Amino acid sequence: QVQLVESGGGSVQAGGSLRLSCAASGYTYSSNCMGWFRQAPGKERERVAAIYTGDPSPYYADSVKGRFTISHDNAKNTVYLQMNGLKPEDTAMYYCAADSSGRGNGGSSCVDFDYWGQGTQVTVSS
Repeated sequence: QVQLVESGGGSVQAGGSLRLSCAASGYTYSSNCMGWFRQAPGKERERVAAIYTGDPSPYYADSVKGRFTISHDNAKNTVYLQMNGLKPEDTAMYYCAADSSGRGNGGSSCVDFDYWGQGTQVTVSS
């Protein structure tokens, strides 16, 4: 049973930065897809960034390219989302997700996730 524990959300002004963390446990495989999604009220859930921990090529949504960075600490089994240059339109509930299958070939291949964190709110004011 995979467990994901998120932290790091909060409120910032536009142009500010936040770092989200997601500590994972219970994996069977040494490499896994992990990702960050967000959902704002009245909007569809969006895949923001994803990484296959056995491959260094992450995926980013066009809306966050150049501003957000996803990374993984193998020793801590934790995935991070560094968010810089935050905009009001980044305001949403952010969710960490994991694919326990062990399959993956770069972040772009990480589209099916079967475990989700509890979510952490990010609010960006103008």
